[in-house]
Amino acid sequence: MPPTTAGPVALVTGASSGIGEAVAERIAAEGGWRLLLGGRDEERLAAVAGRTGGTPLTADLGDRAGVERLAARALEREGRVDALVASAGLGWAGPFVTMPGDAVDRLLAVNLSGVVHLVRLLLPAMAERGAGRIVMIGSMAGRVGVANEAVYSATKGGLLAFAESLRYELAGTRVRVTVVLPGAVDTPFFDRRGAPYHRDHPRPVPAERVADAVWRSLAHGVDDVFVPGWLGMPARIHGAVPGFFRAMAKRFG
Repeated sequence: MPPTTAGPVALVTGASSGIGEAVAERIAAEGGWRLLLGGRDEERLAAVAGRTGGTPLTADLGDRAGVERLAARALEREGRVDALVASAGLGWAGPFVTMPGDAVDRLLAVNLSGVVHLVRLLLPAMAERGAGRIVMIGSMAGRVGVANEAVYSATKGGLLAFAESLRYELAGTRVRVTVVLPGAVDTPFFDRRGAPYHRDHPRPVPAERVADAVWRSLAHGVDDVFVPGWLGMPARIHGAVPGFFRAMAKRFG
């Protein structure tokens, strides 16, 4: 049976490390929330749960069955989910022509279709209640594209289109959909994708800075949020004069 403790329920995926871990700690620091923590690394997830008071729910979002199990366990545990923070994600770096098919499938599953299916399972109850928060961790790469990260960029771009479409459908409700778009973030992400971060600028920001943006999104229901905020300028330049942006990107990397 779900517990009767008052307070909204937040489900954070990817909570065993990186941005998801920082988000869990940020929400816990605010108090008043019941935390459900999804992640693949059972040991690390248990450690995060111990620090935050959250409930660990080990899950692999790389296949639909894993997503469905996570949603079912979350609802079984708490009876509802008021806020979803979709932080789980993978990267792969290298020329697209050398990318293995299995890597393509894995990125599409974890970064895009897994998020879509989790929202599909949790959004109907939010819409019925007329209130809720969905926060997806996107990337500046999904807004402007990045060489040697074609599929990663495509998955994050897909989240932007998905979120924008949902906003039209949810107009008139108090369900808010946010995409947080960081640039480089100082997490184990780059080690796991198989290639270190090599650019001199911009420098990676701490995961805690992204977590702060997520918290503001939960509290105020904003739309797209760039981290750091100045990244909004190149995004606008890309939208206004894409040819000029591409020329500068090719020249300066």
